[in-house]
Amino acid sequence: MSFFPDCRYEDAGGYAKEYFKFLADAAATVDGGALDDAAQLLANCSGRGGMIFSCGNGGSAAIANHLVCDCMKGVRFNSTLRPRVHSLSSTIETITAIGNDIGYQDIFSFQLESLARSGDVLVAISSSGSSPNIVNVLEMARAMSVSTIAMTGFDGGRASALADVSLHVASQNYGLVEDVHQSLMHILAQYLRHSHLEDGAILGQIKF
Repeated sequence: MSFFPDCRYEDAGGYAKEYFKFLADAAATVDGGALDDAAQLLANCSGRGGMIFSCGNGGSAAIANHLVCDCMKGVRFNSTLRPRVHSLSSTIETITAIGNDIGYQDIFSFQLESLARSGDVLVAISSSGSSPNIVNVLEMARAMSVSTIAMTGFDGGRASALADVSLHVASQNYGLVEDVHQSLMHILAQYLRHSHLEDGAILGQIKF
């Protein structure tokens, strides 16, 4: 587990140098086999026309929303995949209605229960892995036979244990964890396109 910062720095440049060192260390803790399992889940779901759902709070919500862009616009460009993707973090009207009338812990699980079908995939992103609404949506997914991928940090929390595939970043710094999660999202999207290119497509010819 990497700890940063553990001392004071005299300038931003020195801080950045150490930050990038710890970022590389944090990225190296992600299990490559689990990443391949996640890619296969997403590819299989897209190949059969299933839905990919994403969710997260705060900075993780931004990653969940960004995943939609990179999968829908990025993955399908010159590839044989046509991902169907929806972020449960993007519907502010629905989120606030559920949070106000039912409970914030249900803002994602209530949506998933209405929208998902057996065989779909949920990508739940939570640095702590312990947010009640993330735990609840993973439990709902399991009850609905929706496959799950959890991106977590710190000790992984309950989310890491509940998910079918755990992409855990061993770091105690929120910024480092979120940076690696963002990279994992890009890696998965770009690899999906790379592994399903149409005949004659040029490698790297895309703006994600």
